[in-house]
Amino acid sequence: MNAGTGEGGDLFVDGTGRGRTDGVRTGRGAVTGNGAVLFSDAPGGGGGSPSVAPAPPGPGASGGRAASVPPARTAPRPRPGGVPARSRRAGRWAKVAQRIVPDDLQPEVLRVELTELGDAFRAYQRRPEPDLAVLAELHDRKARAFALWADVTGDASLREEADRAAAAARTTREMDANRHGVPVGVDGPAVERLLTRGQGVHLRNVLEHVRVDSPFPEAEARFAVLMLTLRAARAGTGNVTGQDLSGWLQGDAERVLQALADADWLVLPEGVTVDDALMSRPEEPTRITVPTLIPTQPRPFFFGKVTRARLSGWAQKVVGDRKLRKKKAGAATRLLAVYTAAHSRPDGCLGEAGEDGDGLALETVASFCGLRPEDVAEHAGLLVAAGWLVEDADTAGGRLRGRLAERVLPLSGLL
Repeated sequence: MNAGTGEGGDLFVDGTGRGRTDGVRTGRGAVTGNGAVLFSDAPGGGGGSPSVAPAPPGPGASGGRAASVPPARTAPRPRPGGVPARSRRAGRWAKVAQRIVPDDLQPEVLRVELTELGDAFRAYQRRPEPDLAVLAELHDRKARAFALWADVTGDASLREEADRAAAAARTTREMDANRHGVPVGVDGPAVERLLTRGQGVHLRNVLEHVRVDSPFPEAEARFAVLMLTLRAARAGTGNVTGQDLSGWLQGDAERVLQALADADWLVLPEGVTVDDALMSRPEEPTRITVPTLIPTQPRPFFFGKVTRARLSGWAQKVVGDRKLRKKKAGAATRLLAVYTAAHSRPDGCLGEAGEDGDGLALETVASFCGLRPEDVAEHAGLLVAAGWLVEDADTAGGRLRGRLAERVLPLSGLL
């Protein structure tokens, strides 16, 4: 087969015994003896499916049959402004942020970076789990690359895209910091938190529910309501053992559990008594039901299985703190430990910084703990002695101010 140039400058091919064919387009590379040529006079005009001229049989063909020829690829059509529709380097459209990267974009390092950046974003979308640190770095790369692209081409929309990418990088880093409880821009080692910021919000909703809806005002009952609510928060039912109940309530376990059952706040399985529940072992726990948390009833909060387990584990870690146990902290003191940890900022300071100043409203704290407001200072002092709060905790001006000790920071609720 011979290829040449027609009168109008178009390619033509002389096929064996087939005469001359005008208006030929080639695929990638030169036309060779074992290549394929696309014709512009395909049936249906230029918009139809191109016809393929078969290559002559190679030296190894038998019986005069033509050798198998792979399908030809459609040649890239130029876009307005000379931007090709495909990337010759990748064999497909090179795109990033829904924009096609021109094959002739200079400098070359910019074209390669934009192409690889598009591949990196698509690879990130296929990840089974998100990694916000990786995503923030991709946004940073995009911001730098699009800013240079805008400088090269003078395209204002590319500059806007670069600014959006820079903002996305900042937001993503803030989200990652919130997830780990590390303030953005704060020096020093990161603290590994037990809860994410979102889980901290769920936790505070549970604490407020306990504060408002506990059937009894005393600290021991509130303590039991808190721990049982966290066990049954998702489905209205949960498993407890005698060791759980005795560890939470010590000598008050039987009295408190019976009072909650008599008030119908808690329902034990048919035929199971309070004594049976206190004797239950880990291999055969007692399945308790909290009617107000059953999914068929209006529910005070909604979260998934993982969050429920994380919140319950967090509370167990707080109330089981070794130094609190060593000080023989009672129910009210341990409730205060729960409340201060849940309502602390990543740096450990209590309460949100706002117009009312730092700290927590003393009356609200007292209500949750089953105390009088004037008694909170005494229990805060016990937390200082146990190394839970630092020594500058005070209750002046109707607010509890203080900061979690460094050892407690992993339990911060991340206000």
